[in-house]
Amino acid sequence: MKNIIIALAFTFSVTGFYAQEGLKLGLHAGLPIDDFNDEISLMVGLDLGYMWALGEVVDLGISTGLIYGFKDSFQSDEIVSGLTDVQFVPLAASLRIWPSNSFSFGVDGGYGLGLNKGNDGGIYYRPIIGYLMGPMTEINLSYTGIQLENRTWNTVSLGFLHTFEF
Repeated sequence: MKNIIIALAFTFSVTGFYAQEGLKLGLHAGLPIDDFNDEISLMVGLDLGYMWALGEVVDLGISTGLIYGFKDSFQSDEIVSGLTDVQFVPLAASLRIWPSNSFSFGVDGGYGLGLNKGNDGGIYYRPIIGYLMGPMTEINLSYTGIQLENRTWNTVSLGFLHTFEF
């Protein structure tokens, strides 16, 4: 374990500065999987957060936003009634690691507040892989999980994120 810590410290100290500090604003869209696959046809999300560069390649921050799942109105050519849209507001801490100047990976973790009736929310986690397309613009691929009382909200999404420096 000691050798791993020394190796990571050395790696982070000799690489260039790639961290992306500032206000983050983004959009993502995706598809539900598993428990909500038959009820939700598409999800969209708004991301808002702030990241601080802790060193050469590590960012730490806070994030929130809105996750909105649109109810599936049609199943096998039949109109389905009684389904509702699903909404969450995630409140999370964010960690990003930049092993190169254009690639990042990380995770958001916290709590997803449920907004719709009968949705109490749950533990929120979102692993993210990002690619920096320009100095402040990123596309990312993410998996979102929210552990509810008796089910799990799972989605895979593609997103766009822009960083504003002040």
